[in-house]
Amino acid sequence: MASNDEKVFCGVERTLIVFKPDAVQRGIVGEILQRFERVGLKIIGVKMVSPDREHYQKHYEGIGKLATRRGEETLNITLDMMMDGPVIAMVLEGVEAVAVVRKIVGPTEPKSADMGTIRGDYSHVSFGYADSCRKGIPNLIHASGDSDEAVQEIAHWFEESELVSYTTLSEKFTR
Repeated sequence: MASNDEKVFCGVERTLIVFKPDAVQRGIVGEILQRFERVGLKIIGVKMVSPDREHYQKHYEGIGKLATRRGEETLNITLDMMMDGPVIAMVLEGVEAVAVVRKIVGPTEPKSADMGTIRGDYSHVSFGYADSCRKGIPNLIHASGDSDEAVQEIAHWFEESELVSYTTLSEKFTR
């Protein structure tokens, strides 16, 4: 079996996804999750949680720099939206997992997302609408933006002991 260093060298990486309250409340988590599994990504960590505001503050500003990029008001609206219900956090692993997940999810603004992406198929709100109504963007899922962010986010959401290493049937034939 390959060591973690060999896996990273071969392009295998980990990424975080968070099914936001709107995905959980709509009851479409399984339908969305199926898309990741179908392309061969494997779940190595999963939990349903209701984090406090401080946890989200560290996630969205401490790691993601949301207020730095879009302003303090956007950060506060996002934090309020995330506090609206439980979320399901997952760590996925696979070849170039961060880029694959970003491709499947689509851009942050649902209105700009192509059909066939999660956000293009299940949501439609624009930044303009959300800003004018002072609402968060119900875009269903968070996905790490790049490999460095993924490492930080996974460490923020999961203890190493909560991540499971195993070999899938498809890995037996492709690695």
